[in-house]
Amino acid sequence: MQLVVGRIAKAHGVHGEVAVEVRTDDVERRFAVGAVLETEPPERGPLAVRAVRPHSGRLLVHFDAVDDRFAADALRGTMLVVDSATSPPTDDPEEFWDHDLVGLAAVTVAGQRIGRVEDVLHPSGTVLLAVRREDGAELLVPFVAAIVPEVDVAAGRLVVDPPDGLLDL
Repeated sequence: MQLVVGRIAKAHGVHGEVAVEVRTDDVERRFAVGAVLETEPPERGPLAVRAVRPHSGRLLVHFDAVDDRFAADALRGTMLVVDSATSPPTDDPEEFWDHDLVGLAAVTVAGQRIGRVEDVLHPSGTVLLAVRREDGAELLVPFVAAIVPEVDVAAGRLVVDPPDGLLDL
């Protein structure tokens, strides 16, 4: 499975640097000089990191073979991805990689099936599970311990203790 670790926002300057919106907590490893990142769409990569530096809440990255503003501008909107197999397992039982959660069955504390986790969203510093319900509708579930008290990746399920109205469409 491919994991998004960043998105190229725009060109920066005239020498080929791009501003990258980071979508990983392993920045030092994913954007290390010499690291090679696959891209979505695939024809824009792979891209090898030549240089990197922080700037205004983003990273400025210079990739090999991207030597001017025109080449950098052509990468705008490109997603930078890595294979999920390259993510080390987490030691914290309360911490999960997004790709660990995608595909899990969501059930209530009473055992009623809700649906399947299709995506993990990160708007404004929160974490939401996008659950596809049995009827095809999408349900957004805040990923907090009070609402999702149990995650069992090995069993392929997570338990939702929904507050009033959460399951109502």
